[in-house]
Amino acid sequence: MVSWIISRLVVLIFGTLYPAYSSYKAVKTKNVKEYVKWMMYWIIFALFTTAETFTDLFLSWFPFYYELKIAFVIWLLSPYTKGSSVLYRKFVHPTLSSKEQEIDDYLSQAKDRSYEAVVQFGRRGLNVAATAAVTAAAKGQGALSERLRSFSMQDLTTIRGENIDSPDEQISSTQSHAQSPPRNITETVDNSGRDKTP
Repeated sequence: MVSWIISRLVVLIFGTLYPAYSSYKAVKTKNVKEYVKWMMYWIIFALFTTAETFTDLFLSWFPFYYELKIAFVIWLLSPYTKGSSVLYRKFVHPTLSSKEQEIDDYLSQAKDRSYEAVVQFGRRGLNVAATAAVTAAAKGQGALSERLRSFSMQDLTTIRGENIDSPDEQISSTQSHAQSPPRNITETVDNSGRDKTP
């Protein structure tokens, strides 16, 4: 665990921050020789970082693995060994030069395909979002109308604290009262509870 932490710190400080500052100085002074030196380093470091992702998974159990990584980064940076320049000139440049046209064609095709894939994905995403919005609106409207339909007059009057018949019963009782006139005036009872006589 300690060797992993030290390895990460060395790679971060000496493998990334120091070269980044040196690259800044090369850009500021416009020194072409320094440009070339640091461009070679960044290409090698990018390959190292890519390889490190996989080797950390499979070789981290190897004794002195992290110490070897520290030594490799220092070897890349050292002005005496010029490790990044050596690796670039002997391996990377010849390989990339021989495969450059194929790589460029592949990158161009990948860029076109990725653009088409992004457009298709965007269209599908918009279609899914539109369908989901319409479905949600329809379900929401249906749920709202079902909720409103579930309220009958009795429900509403019960909420107010009154207890009356349902609307159908009210209508039928109102119609029956309207159709049948009182049989006799004497049967009508006033508010005081006494019979009225003619």
